[in-house]
Amino acid sequence: MNLNEKNSEQIFEVILSWSYIEWGGAQIYFLSIIKNAPSNWRFTIVLPKDSKPDIIKFFEPYGVKFDFFDASFGLFEADGIVGKMKRQWRRINSEYSAYQKLSGMNLKNKVLHIENAPWQSWILIFLLTRCGNVFVTMHNALPNNVAKWRRKVWSWRLNFLMKLENFHFFAANQHSIENLKTYIAPVFWHKLILTRASINPREINQVFQNDFDRENLLKKHDLPTDKFIVLCVGQFVDRKGRWIFLEAAREIAKTNKDIFFVWLMPQFPNEADEKRIAEYDLNDSFKMIKSKTVGKKREDVLQFFRIADVFTLPSLWEGLPIAILEAMALGIPTISTDLNAIPEAVKNNETGLLVKIGDSTELTEAILKLFNDKNLRERLGKNGREFVSENFDEQFWARIALENYKKCLTK
Repeated sequence: MNLNEKNSEQIFEVILSWSYIEWGGAQIYFLSIIKNAPSNWRFTIVLPKDSKPDIIKFFEPYGVKFDFFDASFGLFEADGIVGKMKRQWRRINSEYSAYQKLSGMNLKNKVLHIENAPWQSWILIFLLTRCGNVFVTMHNALPNNVAKWRRKVWSWRLNFLMKLENFHFFAANQHSIENLKTYIAPVFWHKLILTRASINPREINQVFQNDFDRENLLKKHDLPTDKFIVLCVGQFVDRKGRWIFLEAAREIAKTNKDIFFVWLMPQFPNEADEKRIAEYDLNDSFKMIKSKTVGKKREDVLQFFRIADVFTLPSLWEGLPIAILEAMALGIPTISTDLNAIPEAVKNNETGLLVKIGDSTELTEAILKLFNDKNLRERLGKNGREFVSENFDEQFWARIALENYKKCLTK
């Protein structure tokens, strides 16, 4: 039977879960699956009780049920050994709390898809596979700057999980699959299923074709209406290349007052980061904007993207961020780093520009190159929009996830 056909005889139930309170690409990935499921599928999201209200509001229109557990931990980086130890303890505590909740939800006739790193949370995953089918998705490659003994430990854990019948592995990009193959025995490679992080071209097209008053939107957020806007979107954390972004902004601001930098983020930085930002002396060239001030709906966020003349995300460690795909799909010329899966979408000088990781000079040059070349901006914007729309359609990739869920629920 075709996946899109109605099946009045059977209801398929899926539980989606994560242990942190911030919003990110994983939630957009989950939402793409929910939106493209036939009407006989039921979804429950299980998450920490202190999660941001915006996350819940984002899923509510799609008929999702919610359940909660007590403990959680943050995605933001921890400083120092003590900070890392505390973060590790919070992670373990949150996983224990999640296990108590999930193991009591009668998983035998359901699918559980959790957002936990299997090389780290392998005990949690193992215990949950004893209750039912468990899926995980790998969005990023494993870090490569680790000791050999740690790689061996991760390899053992991953291969241990791969032996379990109820364990299923998705990867959100091809680079993650190739990376996993260096840890996992070839006999298990067939279990690595590609389900790309993706966008909804129809939703994007609707936003793209909507009447757009750029000047009023800029004024609404107290942004200059007569400057070239360079936009970044995402958590304001080190791995997103925040200081590289600001270094490029500072260098450009020395000689060019016609370029303005904007970072749209889910929450503002802490006091220590605020002090460091102030050291860049960018009061007239940079502004941070909180996502919730842009609007309550995803369409509002996408509409905000359109203020940009150029989009950039100079990540230091990343899979393939949804924000890059969304910017490209909106026809915004995009600059990012030659890192992991990013070149699967951003092909240098074809669909965007790539710069070296951590190189603020290259980022500066790329921004100025686009600022000075309107024809290049138009070509990259057009090519990027076409490439992402053709290759990263969530309808196609959600179908693969749903088909794999269904295999578990009908066997």
